[in-house]
Amino acid sequence: MGTVKIAMIGVGAISGIYLENITNVFKEIEIIGVCDLVRERAENAKEKYQIKKIYDTMYDAFKDPEVDMVLNLTRPYEHFEVTKEALNAGKHVYSEKPLGANFDEGKALVALAEEKNLMLGGAPDTFLGSGIQTCRKLIDDGFIGEPIGAAAFMICRGHETWHPDPEFYYKYGGGPMLDMGPYYVTALVNLLGGVNSVTGVTKSSFSKRTITSQPKVGTVIDVDVPTYITGILNFDNGAVGTIFTTFDVYYNQQARLEIYGSKGTLLIPDPNTFGGSIKLLRPEDGEYKEMPLLFDYKENSRGLGVADMAKALQTGRDYRANYKQTCHVLEVLTSFEKSSKEGKSITLKTAYNREIPMLNNPIHGILD
Repeated sequence: MGTVKIAMIGVGAISGIYLENITNVFKEIEIIGVCDLVRERAENAKEKYQIKKIYDTMYDAFKDPEVDMVLNLTRPYEHFEVTKEALNAGKHVYSEKPLGANFDEGKALVALAEEKNLMLGGAPDTFLGSGIQTCRKLIDDGFIGEPIGAAAFMICRGHETWHPDPEFYYKYGGGPMLDMGPYYVTALVNLLGGVNSVTGVTKSSFSKRTITSQPKVGTVIDVDVPTYITGILNFDNGAVGTIFTTFDVYYNQQARLEIYGSKGTLLIPDPNTFGGSIKLLRPEDGEYKEMPLLFDYKENSRGLGVADMAKALQTGRDYRANYKQTCHVLEVLTSFEKSSKEGKSITLKTAYNREIPMLNNPIHGILD
């Protein structure tokens, strides 16, 4: 089989690891062209990774008959328009998270992909890594008994102290739940299954934020989105989860993700990583035990979801980071604020069934 040829739209901060892995790790896919509003970024990527083309506009990429798939790495509030135009041009699309800036955008993209009979996938793909896949096997094999609940925490003081262009994190499509929540909720639904309802309480603790990182040090940002979100998730299997995300709190430790079962507790690795430490506590052991990682892709393997989708395109099988997952996760994420505004629990409209797990012995470049 030949490679699936990709046009990358957006060459910002996250693009480097995609370019590195697609160029050097995943043999199913090939980036043949890049496009960015800041042309210098595209030129630097072309030179460093020997990419054939620079597109003046995204529409030039979408018209290129050599392109099979579009990789949408634009800012969150731009995801909808870029993905929509690519689908309308007949291209399969894999987008960075979230699928859209609100649930209506996500539903519209899903409807368009289905109408056009095109693949629509999206980040995060960290759940395909060794850490979450090992945890899924431990849960499915009964190591903690019947799942009872879960708790997820993503706590920090925001991105304006280190990110070169942090303003979008506080604008439409941003905030801690839409920024970091996808990692946690995607991990949770892959471990426990779909969510049927949520309840949330949200607020913005600070109306303005001041950038202290270069090159925009001193710039004041107006905060337009909730930055302190607490939610409850009711899973289809009866488990109850809590999630807390914030950009408002000083915190110097790694936040945590835990799954509680009738026979034990599992400490999950940071879902923003592919590997990490897994610890299992059962009463017969008396203390947490480190569990070995059982799957490949322990290092930063961003692009794995793109490669998996490309393999599905080549073979006709299902792909794991698909729109059923990204749209369900988007509805969960956005329903916390809806619940807070309406003062009631929100019953979800989407349903989710987990895709097949990764195999235990994949070879880089030959995804099954």
